[in-house]
Amino acid sequence: MTELLSSQTTTPTGADRAAGTPAADASWAALRRARDHLLDLQDEAGWWKGELATNVTMDAEDLMLRQFLGIRTAEQTEETARWIRSQQRADGSWATFHGGPGDLSTTIEAYLALRLAGDELDAPHMAAAAAFVRAHGGLARSRVFTRFWLAMFGEWPWSRLPAVPPELVLFPSWMPFNVYDFACWARQTIVPLSIVRALRPVRPLGFPIDELRTPVPRTRPPRLGSRPGLLYRLDRLASGYERIARGPVRRHALRRAAEWIVARQEADGSWGGIQPPWVYSIMALRLLGYPLDHPVLRAGLAGLERFTVREETPQGTVRRLEACQSPVWDTALAVIALSDAGLPAGHPALERAGTWLRDEEIRVRGDWAVRRPTTPAGGWAFEFDNDGYADTDDTAEVVMALRRTGVPVEAPVLRATRWLLGMQCRDGGWAAFDADNTRAILGDLPFCDFGEVIDPPSADVTAHVVEALVAENFGGTVPVRRGVHWLLRAQEPDGSWFGRWGANHVYGTGAVVPALVAAGVRPDHPSIRRAVEWLLTHQNADGGWGEDLRSYQDPSWIGRGESTASQTAWALLALHAAGHGDGEAAGRAVRWLVDTQRPDGGWDEPQFTGTGFPGDFYINYGLYRLVFPVSALGRILGARDSAVEATVPQVSATVTR
Repeated sequence: MTELLSSQTTTPTGADRAAGTPAADASWAALRRARDHLLDLQDEAGWWKGELATNVTMDAEDLMLRQFLGIRTAEQTEETARWIRSQQRADGSWATFHGGPGDLSTTIEAYLALRLAGDELDAPHMAAAAAFVRAHGGLARSRVFTRFWLAMFGEWPWSRLPAVPPELVLFPSWMPFNVYDFACWARQTIVPLSIVRALRPVRPLGFPIDELRTPVPRTRPPRLGSRPGLLYRLDRLASGYERIARGPVRRHALRRAAEWIVARQEADGSWGGIQPPWVYSIMALRLLGYPLDHPVLRAGLAGLERFTVREETPQGTVRRLEACQSPVWDTALAVIALSDAGLPAGHPALERAGTWLRDEEIRVRGDWAVRRPTTPAGGWAFEFDNDGYADTDDTAEVVMALRRTGVPVEAPVLRATRWLLGMQCRDGGWAAFDADNTRAILGDLPFCDFGEVIDPPSADVTAHVVEALVAENFGGTVPVRRGVHWLLRAQEPDGSWFGRWGANHVYGTGAVVPALVAAGVRPDHPSIRRAVEWLLTHQNADGGWGEDLRSYQDPSWIGRGESTASQTAWALLALHAAGHGDGEAAGRAVRWLVDTQRPDGGWDEPQFTGTGFPGDFYINYGLYRLVFPVSALGRILGARDSAVEATVPQVSATVTR
């Protein structure tokens, strides 16, 4: 290991970039505008939160949930329908991300929502949507989740859905296929879904959807000797059991599953602060006899309103739902960005943010403790209230942010670092929510076609944790050295790193290079040189960087896409750390940021650059287009070293918790 590390790393800060030249003056002016715009977005309580945009399945499923419960209103329906119509593509479909191709399941669910809104079959936009669905295989080719919704409204046979026995909740944690083998987001969804599957409800939809059906081709089951073949036959056995499960074991499993769900409801009424387990948990408990005015269901339904965004448009009010919210993450990134832009520790904005972040510390044990029973609690989660699911990524960023605020944080940071060290996986990397959650066979289960269902270590999360631990003087410890080795092993053959939680190789590379350099890996180390070469090779002609989300499934898109502010900033952060912040490529990227900046200091970025489930679910973080350019420009220009005087605009309190 020692040959990889230098005793002292000297990385150019960019502070000696030519001062007084038009280009330098323009860069500084852009940084100040962006910094002041970010300051203006801070809530009076100290936090930042950008809208977290996803796709219209959130909105369609909200209407279907309300139809299922019998509480859908005309106002909700029309406002939601306006939003869904506004997102339809020219070919009649709906995509999972801006600029992406049409998606069959998303289109089916959007179509159902518009039928609930009263849109006529022969309306041009509806006819185009139906034609797209039929051309892509009809209802039978949709994902399992979509067919679950169809079954709940009598439009798909329950018998033709994969088995999800509620008895899974009875499996001990050492037994294969127990619920803790699944990632936190998957287990929270599977448990309530198992109740719905067991009770097989059918609610009236009010109309048939025969126009979406196509002949269902006969398919052969996978070969018996293969893993999918074995799991297919296991599913058939479980389905057979489902047909006869009526006795005390089934009743006990349903009761335990309900208790498991209720115990994990968050203070805001959600489950994990994310949409899929939220809606299925409400339906599952309702099917078990919980009245709508029961405190659990009342809180669950009320909580959805806090995730609802209403906006006035020329066509009228539109209504859409955030799949989750990101105030802790956004606030940590904003603090780091403002510090990079020259705000000193003790600045009022940073003090407010630091106080708020400190108070958001999580001291309770969550599901992570099943795999780490002796690790003491500590750290932070993603949202306002999802205290049951602290994650290492947020915790790492918050630790680094708190150290820049001037707020006394020794005790919470010590608890957080202990927790991070305890959450390291056996292979040396870090995952987001769990440790050693790596049973890959689960992805081949017939009902697991909704994205990633496990939480293995990833390069971006490992990099953030390594960087945070180094900042806390753990750089010479065995855990950090193991993390560095993990990152070096995880480098792709082309020199990049895969980005699990951001798009994609630009994000992974932008996270790993600064972490490795901070940990003492020399900028001239072959891994760093290869990463820099990859970035230089993939810079766009306009000077920016972009990577389309199709890169998760199609290698030809890796490192390729329209330039975006956030992805350009990620590349700049890596180049700066590697000692190329004063190079020609970085200069072109800075010019691109300057030239594309809006008058208010922000950047337009309709592209999605966040990742929920690679290949299936993507996110547009509303603040990524601002916080990362501020950090990148600040580091390239050496703003922290220059002690830039910061103006403090009037704090806006337009967003309330």
